[in-house]
Amino acid sequence: MAFRNGLSSLLRPEDSVVVLIDHQPYQLANLNSHDPQAVVNNATALAKVAKVFDVPTILTSVIAERGGLIFPHITDVFPDQKVIDRTFINTWEDPAVVDVVKATGRKQLIIAGLWTEICVAMPVIQALGEGWDVTVVTDACGAVSVEAHEVAIQRMIAAGANVMTWVAVAAEWQRDWARLEHVEALTEVFKYHAAGSGVAYLWEQQLLNTPAP
Repeated sequence: MAFRNGLSSLLRPEDSVVVLIDHQPYQLANLNSHDPQAVVNNATALAKVAKVFDVPTILTSVIAERGGLIFPHITDVFPDQKVIDRTFINTWEDPAVVDVVKATGRKQLIIAGLWTEICVAMPVIQALGEGWDVTVVTDACGAVSVEAHEVAIQRMIAAGANVMTWVAVAAEWQRDWARLEHVEALTEVFKYHAAGSGVAYLWEQQLLNTPAP
């Protein structure tokens, strides 16, 4: 297996495309690997960060009529975007999704979804076999058990996948705080989705704006 290292291996917003898979009520109802609210938060944060950096983001569900619509937390980020509803369990077998991804012309494929062991692992492993540079955002995924999630992550790493969290993705896309174009919008995402870091930032701003006695 080729090692993923060097500067060129880091994520670049101009070469990234995000696919969010099956963040739906049915899957969330039996999500036991993570706190469900944390997964909703992290998937929403990933969507918002992708929007900040103008990274194309494809939303896809599976049989939404029965499994429910994608969480509004995510679809509200892209209010004019049509969700691609599938019957394929493996997203990468559905030309309706793959053709949209290919049309972006980007090579760094970033995937998150529910459940990790099925609807994430299958397309990741297939896309890797087809030569894509694939990153799995693990904290925006979840599975029916801790074991299922961990085994799926191990399986995808063995197949050549890169694994990261949503904050790490944001940091690689930003890369340099001297690049001011996206800093304000990125800070807004961190304020509301990065837990302690976001709250600490607000506290810091409060202290900086408090006159000394």
